[in-house]
Amino acid sequence: MNSSNSKHFPVHIAIIMDGNGRWAEEHGKERIFGHQNGVEAVRSAIEGAGEAGVKYLTLYAFSTENWNRPKEEVDALMQLLVKAIKNEVDNLMKNQVRLKAIGNLGSLPVECQSELHDAIEKTKNNTGLTVVLALSYSGRWEITNATKEIVRQKIEEKEITEQYFSTFLNTNDIPDPDILIRTGRECRISNFLLWQIAYAELFFPEILWPDFRKEHLNTIISEYQTRQRRFGKTGAQIATP
Repeated sequence: MNSSNSKHFPVHIAIIMDGNGRWAEEHGKERIFGHQNGVEAVRSAIEGAGEAGVKYLTLYAFSTENWNRPKEEVDALMQLLVKAIKNEVDNLMKNQVRLKAIGNLGSLPVECQSELHDAIEKTKNNTGLTVVLALSYSGRWEITNATKEIVRQKIEEKEITEQYFSTFLNTNDIPDPDILIRTGRECRISNFLLWQIAYAELFFPEILWPDFRKEHLNTIISEYQTRQRRFGKTGAQIATP
């Protein structure tokens, strides 16, 4: 699939990677087994997005609500995150993938912060796909923080437009998603990019995340290309940039 062959092509795809725990349970394993196998799905999604010509891929890796999971699972997830980042840096460099992160990154364990910072720094000049990891992130947290910053700076009401407000979000330098995908047989947004997905096309495939591969991504992109994005303008189809 090549973006140059279509005038309706997604610039930014966001994914809620759901279903790891249920996948593990269906295989008679502990939940962390599902998260471990989910790493391969991440690798395939990144590869597929890069091959297709997508510019941005945002992955909901860990929400603020996830801190409420059992400590053993959270600790295992943090260890897995450190290992995955460390193991994938060479592949990111090879494929010219740039890594970014959004969320309350200061709440992550120090080792996670260190590995993340090193990977972001090492890949910052890559010119291909930008992968954005949403870590200790939630949409309400982000909007609340943006509002607090506006108040702190004592910005006058007349200056506050939607466009101006967006500059206070974690994604201020990233275009809004064209596509939001949630795997895992659930049809919820779950506090993810609440401001940014106002006009995103939503997809809820039945597949659990560890089984997701780039072929599934390509199928969704193809379906996206058949949809008419009107942005509230009746009868007027608006092409994706």
